[in-house]
Formats: sequence, structure tokens, C-alpha cells
Amino acid sequence: MRLISRLALLSAASLTPLQAYAQQTPTGSPQPTESAGEESGDEIIVQATRSGRRVQDEPVRVEVIDREEIEEKLMMRPGNVAMILSETGGLRVQVTSPALGAANIRVQGMDGRYTLLLADGLPLYGGQASSLGLLQIPPTDLGQIEVIKGAASALYGPSALGGMINLVSRRPGDVPEAEVLLNASTRGGQDATAYTAAPIAQGLGASLTGGYHRQTSQDIDGDGWIDMPSYERWSVRPRLFWEGASGASAFLTAGAMTEQRLGGTLPGRTTPDGSAFPQAQDTDRLDGGLVAQLPMGESVSLHIRGSAMTQQHRHVFGDVEENDRHTTLFAEASLSGKSGGTSWVGGAAYQRDSFGSQTFPAFNYAFEVPGVFGQVEQEITGRLTLAGSARLDFHDTYGTRFSPRLSLLYRPAPWTIRVSGGRGFYAPTPFVEEIEAAGLSRLEPLGKLKAETATTGSLDIGYASGPIEANVTLFASDMNDTTRLEPIGPAALANRVRLINIPGQTRIRGSELLLRYRRDAYTVTGSYVYVDASESDPDGFGRRAVPLTPRHTAGLVAMWEEHDKGRLGLEIYYTGRQPLEDNPYRTSGRPYFEIGLLGEIVVGKLRVFLNAENLLGIRQTRYESLLRPLRAPDGRWTVDAWAPLEGFTLNGGIRVKLGGEH
Repeated sequence: MRLISRLALLSAASLTPLQAYAQQTPTGSPQPTESAGEESGDEIIVQATRSGRRVQDEPVRVEVIDREEIEEKLMMRPGNVAMILSETGGLRVQVTSPALGAANIRVQGMDGRYTLLLADGLPLYGGQASSLGLLQIPPTDLGQIEVIKGAASALYGPSALGGMINLVSRRPGDVPEAEVLLNASTRGGQDATAYTAAPIAQGLGASLTGGYHRQTSQDIDGDGWIDMPSYERWSVRPRLFWEGASGASAFLTAGAMTEQRLGGTLPGRTTPDGSAFPQAQDTDRLDGGLVAQLPMGESVSLHIRGSAMTQQHRHVFGDVEENDRHTTLFAEASLSGKSGGTSWVGGAAYQRDSFGSQTFPAFNYAFEVPGVFGQVEQEITGRLTLAGSARLDFHDTYGTRFSPRLSLLYRPAPWTIRVSGGRGFYAPTPFVEEIEAAGLSRLEPLGKLKAETATTGSLDIGYASGPIEANVTLFASDMNDTTRLEPIGPAALANRVRLINIPGQTRIRGSELLLRYRRDAYTVTGSYVYVDASESDPDGFGRRAVPLTPRHTAGLVAMWEEHDKGRLGLEIYYTGRQPLEDNPYRTSGRPYFEIGLLGEIVVGKLRVFLNAENLLGIRQTRYESLLRPLRAPDGRWTVDAWAPLEGFTLNGGIRVKLGGEH
């Protein structure tokens, strides 16, 4: 079940958590600050800003999913953050590999590879997080999730061309606390997660999170192809938080994860050409990071961030085995300050993203990108604020790139108006969605590709008065030199593909609408998203709609919730028709509704929950097989996923909370 998240507004720079640690007490309990939604009575505390401004005074709109919302999603899908992110308007979690269940996050119609995924402001999942990476992050220890849409390269480099998502960790409180969750589903899934945190000494606290997740393979339509892959995953993440009396602070994190995932044909079954085709991926990841702050006087602070990540994969695509390693190294130092109505930040960064394949070394790369960046926010009047940011990256392969962003905030109460626009770039890699699903064996070595670029803009108008909230966003993106695969030779006979820059421009226009009414323990929320995305037709016949981009999506959610009693929620989601590409069964997906119910009962420290997903049993394989009659030129045996693959699912379990402050 998906519930629409509460929205908060904070600065574009807020996705680095340096000030988050400085603004909290030595024991880690947040000091009272003004909430993002104080006009509506919805108290969401901002945990991270570089400028130090109140959240409602910042020029760039960022949507925040707070801890309360995260706890709701824990009961729906405890194993990963995909469902949490799918609640935010303008985000779409798209399945990229039905064989392995991989998915990525599309922001306002842009491909998932353009979305930067950070953890506490660090690229702990890589400069370009893999499609399975999203499904390997449990939400157990998250304090909030922050989303910024549109080109964010001005402060965060080429990986943030389409937007950025920052996962902010929970902090230890004044007293020890622990939480355990056990969950099981009717589709053969089980989850067990645990979180514990405690103060260690004055100014020093620690937390530890661990999880075990498994899923048995499911061939729901009985055709011999696994519709839900099996997996088994272990993860652990310790963290240390320190803050000195002078305002200095430091945060250390480390993580380890191992997963084995299996899909494709069932043992003894074959694809239409009569051959067995197992698909598998084994993943081992290690990461570590540091965030630190040191005051350099009354109004200036030094900030340091750094991280390292290594991820090793063993892929199986039929009779082909691919072994590779991804690594990311990141370092940044910056100074920030404030004087009167002016806030500023400036610094330098370095990032190295590399890929090494033992099987296909022709695709190896190592991108090194030093850069400098800066941001200035100026409060012109009490109601008008202007912010400008820019970054200069010196990419060793794609040259020097300039990425600016300009934002404006005007607040004639009870209205909030924001205008923002920016430019950015993306360094192409072999890992477009089809290659992540099919492997490198049929891809030609990359030729001379151009960097992908985008110009994005948005107009956001919000209203809040009493129990009513409303928000309308208009957005647009113009993209140049985007990449896609094309078959070599006639498509019906081709068994090789190459990656090219698309001629012409990819244009995206759209809008988001959110309406919410609150009364006591009841909340009703409605949302609607419109996306019109078009690109050059690969056959040379003008333009076409971008595949897998529904023009209309909508949702209606009703929730009753009392903290010490429980909650009950109903959701109805609609997904409209979406154009499909290279699908032998249809040219567009069918529109469909998804209905879900969630219930939770609180009994002392025990919480019992039950969640019903997709009550109508909508499933793509009710209409046609996932399997193609012939293997695609890029090597895939499945068509694209345009509807749910699991059908109706029921899950339930318990949560136990010990200690802490309630």
C-alpha cells in the first residue's frame, strides 16, 4: 500500500546533513525549530540546511518524507525504500528488469539513471546507483527522506541531472532505544530488521541497524518463467555521532550488504527457443563515510565530507557469466557563512567512479571529476528571497562543464510561490536500463558519445489555511544528446546493439496537483500528475511519446490515525495508458487501478499490522506473458513491465519498540 507523503520545503543545499548535526543537542535530541508545515499544523522538523534559514523561507522546493511516514511504509514493504519513494508526486518507481525485480526512480518523466541517490549527503550507493541498489536499502534506520526535483548538478555534479534523493539517518536520543520488526507475505517473502541506538558519553552517540530479507521465487502465471525472483539478503550498518561543546561535529557511517538473487526460467523449463535461461545476480557491497563540521569563527564554518564504496557483482544471463566491480570515491570541503540576510557556501569536490569487468574489459571506465561550487541566498525583503548556485566540473572524459541554478521565493501569506531553473549534464555509461537487464554480451564497445545535458524549470504555488493544503507545480525539461540503444541491422534479425546519442531534443512538460484536508485524526489526500514526454522517433518519423511514461496518474488516500491506538488507511491509485517499445503484444499499456488497505493496532510496546496490496489483483501477466516469442536484439527475454507483476499480496507482522522517548 502506498500513502501520499507529507511535503515540506527546504533549501536545495539542505541535502547535505552537516548543519543537521550542528543544530542538535550533544545527546542528539533535536532542538525545537519551526516546522515546514506550520501553517497547516503539520510539524516536520528540518534536519539539514546549509543556510540555516527556516524551511519555509528557502527558495527551492524539496519534499520531505518524515519518520512517521517512513514507519507507515515499514509495514508495507520493510525490505527496501522503493514503496516510500513511489508516494511522492512526480516520482515513478519503474521496474527495469522483470527477471530480477530491479527498479529505478524516474523524476518527472526523466530516466532513472539521472537520479542521484545519497545517504546522509554521501554517494554510499555509487555515483550511478544500480537498479537493484534501490531494492537493497532497508528504511529501518531512516529519520527522513528528502527529494529535490529537476537538474541539481549545480551543487551535486553530473549524477544529479534529473534530481536527487537523500536518505537521512535517525540520531540517537537521550536514552537507549531499540526496535524489532518481523514481517511475512502471502507471496513467500519474509523480513526481519532491528535497530538500536544509545548515547555513549557526553556528545557521543551510536546506532546499529541490521536486517535479513528473503523471497521465494514465484511463477504466478505458470508459464515456467519466474515472475517474482528469489533472493536472500543480509545487511548491517553501524553509525557514530559526535558533537563538541564549541559546535564542532562529526558523523561516521559504515555498511556491508550481501545478496543472492535468482530469476529467469524455472529448473526444467525453457524459453520459446527451447533453451533454459536462468538469470542471477550476487552482490557484495562495502561502504564508509565521514561528515564533519568545524566552526571557524562566529559566522563561518568549515565542512568536510568523504566516502568510499566498492560493490562486486556476479551476473548470470543464460549461459553467460559476467563478473565486475563498481567503485566510488568522494571528497568535498566547503566554507559557509551568514551575514544579515545573506547566506553563502563555497567549496571544492572530487569524485571518482569506476567500473571494471573481468568478462568484458572493453567497457571498463574510470571517470575522475574535480569541481568547484558555490551558492548565495539573499533575503531581499521579508517576503522575497533569491538564491543562485553554480558548479564547474572538470570531467576527464567529457571536458569542463558549467551547471547553474537560480531560484526565487515569494511568500504573500497564505500563499507560497517558488520559481526555479537550472542546467546540468550527465556522463554516459553502458548501464542504460536494457543493459542492466540483459548484460553486456550483445553491446558493441562504446563509440564517441556526447555528454547528456538538460535544462529544467519549475513554477510551484502552494496554499495553506486551517485544515486545507493545496499545491500546484508546473515543470519542464529540455534534454539534448540523450542516449538509447539501437539494433545493428534489421531489428527482426539483429543480435547486437549499440549505444547512440538521440538526434534532436527530448522534451518533457507536466504538472503536479496535491490537495489535502485534515480534521482531528482524519486526513484525506488527493493527487494528480500529468506528464507529456516526447523524443525523436528512432525510425525517423518525426517524434514519439517516451515509452513507459503514463500521461495521467492520480491517487486518493484516506487515513485515520491515533498515536496510542493505531491507524487505518484506504488508498486508490490510477495509472493511465503508457506507450510501450518493442512489445510484440501491444503498443500501449492498459489503464488500471490499485486499491490497498492498511491496519495497525497498538498494544503497549507491541504493534500488530496487516497490509493488503492490489485488492483488484491487477497483474500484467493476466493480459499476456512477460516472455517474448523471440529474444530481443539486446538480449532480453522479457517485455517491459507496465503494470504490477505480483498481483494481490497480503503481508503482516509485528513491531516491538523498547526504550526511547515517546
